[in-house]
Amino acid sequence: MQKALISLFLLGITGCSNKAIYENIRAQQRDACLNEPPPTYAECIERTNKTYEEYERERKEALESQEPVAGGSH
Repeated sequence: MQKALISLFLLGITGCSNKAIYENIRAQQRDACLNEPPPTYAECIERTNKTYEEYERERKEALESQEPVAGGSH
């Protein structure tokens, strides 16, 4: 029972850490958009509007759609 709780706790920490990293990158991207000229600023900001949950869903879908690579066949 304790091992299961510890595993869930560690998974929760990892998920939060990944989300925090993603949000930090988004903030940096938005800051970079401030250097864009006005005509491209809105487009730059739009590219940073994907939430972590959307990113994670799309990432999982992409990973699931990839075919396994056959190893060692020539």
